[in-house]
Amino acid sequence: MHSGFVLLFAGYLALLLGVGLVFARRMRSAEEYFLAGRRLPGGLVYVSLTAGWFGATSILVTVDEAFAGGLGAIWIVGAPAVATVIILAVLFAGRLHSLPVLTWSDLVELRYGRTVRHLASGLLVWYMALLAASQMSALGLFLGRFLDISYGVTLAAAAAVVLIYTSLGGLRSVVWTDFLHFALLIGGVGAMYFWAFGRASWAGAAAAAASAGKAGYFDLFHDFGKNGLMALSFTLAWTISPIALQRIRAARSPAAARRGLAATAATLLGLYVLVVGIGVLCLPLLPGRTASGAAPLVAEIAGGIAGPALGGLVFVAVLAAILSTMDTAINAGALVLSRDVIEQIHPGSGKRPVFWGRIATVAITAAALLVALKFRDILKTIGLSSEILTEGFFIPGAAMMFLKNRRPAAGLLAVAGGGGFAILSFLEASGLVSWGLPAWPYSVPIGLAFGAAGFLLGLAIDRKRRP
Repeated sequence: MHSGFVLLFAGYLALLLGVGLVFARRMRSAEEYFLAGRRLPGGLVYVSLTAGWFGATSILVTVDEAFAGGLGAIWIVGAPAVATVIILAVLFAGRLHSLPVLTWSDLVELRYGRTVRHLASGLLVWYMALLAASQMSALGLFLGRFLDISYGVTLAAAAAVVLIYTSLGGLRSVVWTDFLHFALLIGGVGAMYFWAFGRASWAGAAAAAASAGKAGYFDLFHDFGKNGLMALSFTLAWTISPIALQRIRAARSPAAARRGLAATAATLLGLYVLVVGIGVLCLPLLPGRTASGAAPLVAEIAGGIAGPALGGLVFVAVLAAILSTMDTAINAGALVLSRDVIEQIHPGSGKRPVFWGRIATVAITAAALLVALKFRDILKTIGLSSEILTEGFFIPGAAMMFLKNRRPAAGLLAVAGGGGFAILSFLEASGLVSWGLPAWPYSVPIGLAFGAAGFLLGLAIDRKRRP
């Protein structure tokens, strides 16, 4: 055990808890608890969305993939993240901000009816739990390099702290803790890049790649078949993610939402260029390193080769990236669970929205923790979560923002077709069944085809019933 890292971990959790509790307020409505009263200026939307979007996959997986495969790693998370925010800013921010809804399922009911609402709500809750679980898995794997504490205990400690301030302060506490996360991840990523750049060069990386036989290392489109499918899966899922809707709805105006989104896109682009650069520049620094069975490369940088000062900064930067996405996923997931599941089953819960919002926060955290104990592959877990939304909800979700009339059959068959395939894929990935289905991301086009076919068939049925 490295006692210094134990103190950093405990100190960071304590600081995070303190910031989260300081900004907690007494709240009476779901809008106050989950949307911060819809008063967030563009600057807060920017900081919170950037911190919440730049998580474990962004920093740990992207650096590892860039080290192993080169510049093409930008497609895995970086390109879809930037593309998603631009799409939201240009096409959907104004429309989403003005909608009279709290969640996607509210709009689903308006366009497709209550049956489809219930199906969509199940997919959305499932997605948010898996997204939070992916961050917990990353935290446990990263900290395993530094702390002589079991995987489960590590997850439980971090989840408990996040649970306390998110349940008590709602979105307001999440947003203000994101200021801390944002500053640390920007500082840590920037410092790590300049550390690598000061010790290696792009020419040295090219020579090391050639020596290792890494063909296409500096080709952005190398292995684009796989990377492009990942990018497609993430872009479609994140465009209709409850997190994006929550931040846009929480902004004080459509203009504030657009400003926040535009600044987020620019910052994310810079961050992903840096993390890909870190991975590539580390190739000549660690010529004998193999990815198989190794700890994340960023953990190796923090754990020794960067020295104690930079190592400590990188350590807390990774914690910031992971925990900012974890609390965001838990808070947004609790909104979906309380509004779209609990309130539908128990209508009286709408009279005590904050109480039930806190119950939902506990439930989402517990579900994510259970999933994280099962799945310990960061990219696989976040990929499975994106598959749920991409295949089960993107087509009806994007269409409903433009539909004028109710189309219940279109929504039902789209969610049943795409969502049903996503469930089968999840069961296959879990090892519960073995039907020979393609693994994610190769399963994405098939699931989308099922969803699209169901939507078009349902649309034809709806038009015959009600032109």
